[in-house]
Amino acid sequence: MRPLGIEGAWVDTPRAFEDSRGRFHEWFKNDRFHDSIGQGFPLEQANCSRSVRGTLRGIHYASVPPGQAKYVTCVSGAVLDVVVDIRTGSPSFGKWEAVRLDDTTHRCIYLSEGLGHAFMALEDNSTVVYLCSQGYAPEREHGIDPLDPTLAIAWPEDLAPRLSDKDAAAPTLAEAERQGLLPSFEDCSAYRRSLVSRA
Repeated sequence: MRPLGIEGAWVDTPRAFEDSRGRFHEWFKNDRFHDSIGQGFPLEQANCSRSVRGTLRGIHYASVPPGQAKYVTCVSGAVLDVVVDIRTGSPSFGKWEAVRLDDTTHRCIYLSEGLGHAFMALEDNSTVVYLCSQGYAPEREHGIDPLDPTLAIAWPEDLAPRLSDKDAAAPTLAEAERQGLLPSFEDCSAYRRSLVSRA
């Protein structure tokens, strides 16, 4: 696993084994995760989504604490997966990083509590599975407009974004900050330190 430029975000490319029968890889292994991150992954929920080409999901995040860390991979098709730093006071606040996840490289993304997450399907029937450190709790769930011009995420220009009504109505990053909806870098860091101390 290697860290991305946003603190608390990592990418992993597991080794795949192929023979005449097909292919096998370990897409998550807790001891390797622990050695890289310094803590285990407390699994509470596992999600699976299948999307048509151009579907744009996110930017989603949960209130911290406890937030919701995610470990994400694409098991069929391909997506452009984006991590957004929405933590007020963070040195990289408002920055984003994109990684292609697909069924060829088997890359995985880990994003810690307090980071925003979005992805766009690059092919029909792109299937994303992700492990979550906390279960879905509607009262703690929030969103940011993935087309916020201030964030200027470089979504593929040849695809017309397909958004849910909820994601299309989400506030911009600046609006969410004014409304006091964003997690703080300080609170996220303190929460992560508490998890490491329990490891």
